[in-house]
Amino acid sequence: MARSLFEDVPGQEDAVALLRSALVSPVHAYLFVGPEGCGIRTAAKDFAAALLCREGGCGECNDCERVRSGFHPDLTVLERAGASYAIEDVRSLTGIAQRRPLEATRTVIIIPEAELMGLSAPALLKTLEEPATTTVFLLLANEIPREMATIRSRCVEVPFKALSIRTIATWLTNNGVEEEIAESLAEGSAGDAERALLLANDEGFVQRLSLWRHVPDVLDGSGSTAAELAIEVQGSLSESIAPLVTVHEAEIAFLEEQAKAMGERGIPKRKELTDRHKREEKRYLTTELIAGLGVLSRRYRDRLIAAEREGGPGSPETIRNYMASIDAISRLSTSLRRNPRQLLAIERLFLELS
Repeated sequence: MARSLFEDVPGQEDAVALLRSALVSPVHAYLFVGPEGCGIRTAAKDFAAALLCREGGCGECNDCERVRSGFHPDLTVLERAGASYAIEDVRSLTGIAQRRPLEATRTVIIIPEAELMGLSAPALLKTLEEPATTTVFLLLANEIPREMATIRSRCVEVPFKALSIRTIATWLTNNGVEEEIAESLAEGSAGDAERALLLANDEGFVQRLSLWRHVPDVLDGSGSTAAELAIEVQGSLSESIAPLVTVHEAEIAFLEEQAKAMGERGIPKRKELTDRHKREEKRYLTTELIAGLGVLSRRYRDRLIAAEREGGPGSPETIRNYMASIDAISRLSTSLRRNPRQLLAIERLFLELS
C-alpha cells in the first residue's frame, strides 16, 4: 500500500516542515544532519521523490515508487566501497551533476554517510561550487567533521533530532502495533524507528530484552560467569539480524523485477548494493548491542533511583557503585562502533559491573 511522503519519518516535524517549504523553490544542495536511526535516509528518499515526481510529490505514483526503491534514472545514490569514499567515486559525480535529466525536470544525487568523505571532500566541493541549475545534492551525515566545514557552508542544513522511546512507541502504535508491545520494541530500538518495526517481526526480541534486563541479577563477581554471559549475549546478537536479511532479500527481488521490466540484464551496480547490505547488517548488529547496553543502563538507573529513595547506612557506597556501572556502560556504548573486539569488550564490562 502506498504511503504518503514523510509518513515514515516520525518525530521530525521541524525537519519535515523545512523540507516541504523547500519544495517551493529548491536550492542546489542540502545537508541532512542527525544521529543514526533518526530517519535522515528515509527523509532524503522522500524529499528526492517530491523533487522528481511529476505530480509534485504525491507518494503514490510510479515516479515516487521508483525513487523510494532507488531505481529512478534521475536519481543517483553514491555508495562507498571501503571505509571512506574514494576520490574517483566522488569525481564521477561531476559528470552526473552536469547532465540533463532523463525524465524529470531535475537530477538528484544522494550521498549517505557524507562524514566519511575524508580526503575526497575537496573534489565534492568543486562540484558543489559549479552546480547545474537542474541538479540537487542531498548529503546525509550523522555528524559534521572539520574537513566538511566548507561543504557545510555551501548547503542548506536540515537538522534531525534523536528520537525518544515515547515518540517511537507512539509511531509503532499508529502503525498497528499493540501499545504494550510497542513500548518494549521502542526500548530495544536504540532510537531507530525503522529498526523498531523490524523488531516487531523478530521472534527472539523478547528473549534478548529479558537477557539484558537480568544481567545484573546473574553477575556474581566471577570471571567465568562474566565470560559465559558475554558469549550468551554475542550468540543472541547473531540471531537478531534475520529480519534485516529478509528485508534485503526482498529489496533484491524487487529490483530484479524492476530491471527485468526495463529490459536490463540485471540490477545495475549489484556489487555496490550487496556491499551496502553487508555494511547495514554489520551496523545493525552493533546497534543491537548498543540497544542492549541501553536496556542494561536503564536497569542500573532504576536501582540507583531506588537506592537514593530508600537511603540507609550503606546507601552512599551503593549509589556510587551504581553510578560507576552506568558510566562504564556509557563509555563502552560510545566507543563500540570503533571497537572490532566486541566480545572481549562485553566480557570486560561484565567483569567491571561485577
